[in-house]
Amino acid sequence: MNRPTYNLLWRLAMPLVLARLWWRGLRESGYRKHWNERRGHYGARGAGWHTLWIHAVSVGETRAAEPLVDALMALYPNSRILMTHMTPTGRAAGHELFARHGDRFVQSYLPYDTVSKLTRFMRHFTPRICILMETEVWPNLIAVCKTRGITVALVNARLSERSLRRAGRFGRLMTQAAAQLSLVAAQTERDASRISSLGAPRVVITGNIKFDVAVPAAALARGRFLRQRINADADGDSGGAGRPVLLCASTREGEEALILDAFKAMPERPPGMLLLLVPRHPQRFDEVANLAGLRGLRVARRSTLGQDGADLDSAVEVLVGDTMGEMVAYYAACDCAFIGGSLLPLGGQNLIEACAVGKPVLIGAHTFNFAVASDEAVAAGAAVRVVDAAAMLAQARQLLLDTMTRNSMGAAAFGFAAAHRGATTRTVELLQGLIY
Repeated sequence: MNRPTYNLLWRLAMPLVLARLWWRGLRESGYRKHWNERRGHYGARGAGWHTLWIHAVSVGETRAAEPLVDALMALYPNSRILMTHMTPTGRAAGHELFARHGDRFVQSYLPYDTVSKLTRFMRHFTPRICILMETEVWPNLIAVCKTRGITVALVNARLSERSLRRAGRFGRLMTQAAAQLSLVAAQTERDASRISSLGAPRVVITGNIKFDVAVPAAALARGRFLRQRINADADGDSGGAGRPVLLCASTREGEEALILDAFKAMPERPPGMLLLLVPRHPQRFDEVANLAGLRGLRVARRSTLGQDGADLDSAVEVLVGDTMGEMVAYYAACDCAFIGGSLLPLGGQNLIEACAVGKPVLIGAHTFNFAVASDEAVAAGAAVRVVDAAAMLAQARQLLLDTMTRNSMGAAAFGFAAAHRGATTRTVELLQGLIY
């Protein structure tokens, strides 16, 4: 595919794209806010600042960018950070994390990848550099940056074999875009090799910035509060009188049914075992609570827990984590954690936060989006890979009943996370040579 064909397809698809955006707004109202930004229209001019632009598509990329934002803020005290997103949840996470920077931090949705919309965006904000997080390579975005003299860097970059094959279907369109990247800071050697095969001229292995994300003390405190409300031991040792807690974090559509069926079919649960189930997408909170109820399981929701100061009813078997911005608290509140997106061929989710909190980790077979981190966590004794939901519940049962093994895995997880820090420093050193 070449750029004229790509642009024609965008022109033809735009009515459908906007209609789909409006439809998604029926389930998640945030998609109907800031509508004009997605079309490249703004109010008062945004120029007048030395602007460093970071594109973080959704929640995961936004949270991963935290140490990078803080480092750039410290290095460039007279600059501002512009962060763009594609999802309302990503934008909300950015506001939660970075509003403390005041006027030096601004947010916008990234316009759709058309030349006219992106040109209006860049005229408005006048960025000095475009820093793309992880995988977000858009052909027209890079081409317009090149035309306007804006340096483009892809940082914390990752590219799975599946994504490489998908990029290959776009042919010259993607190789031209890759060739215009001034810097690629790749997570692993495998990522670097795949991205280099697309024609990126400068690829450096810097590691994964997500290992540098600090565990907030306030989130740990919320985790302790949550354990108290579910009547678990405050120190996390469910070998005492408290309830043992299995967290299934960032689960995706199709996985919850498998997990709930396996949980209901467990021949013998640890006494008082609680399944804490946190769907990745907030628009599915109601659906997942209903799935548990339809199976005859006693269900409660995190959003209502503790409002009256009472503990969770001891008869509740499934607690649905239906709040945003509390994932670290959920990790702190559990005894062991399964990382979703890995029971089905969806690529898995980030296990680093769970390790950083010092929790034993369970993962499924499908972790191609985080292949190296997952494999290394297993090798370090921080994680165990399981073949299906039944095997995951069986492994969780063993961990919940075996305090010594659980604590040993938790210590290995904490050590694994600590050993991989430093990617932010290496990345910022490279970026300094590109920022003027």
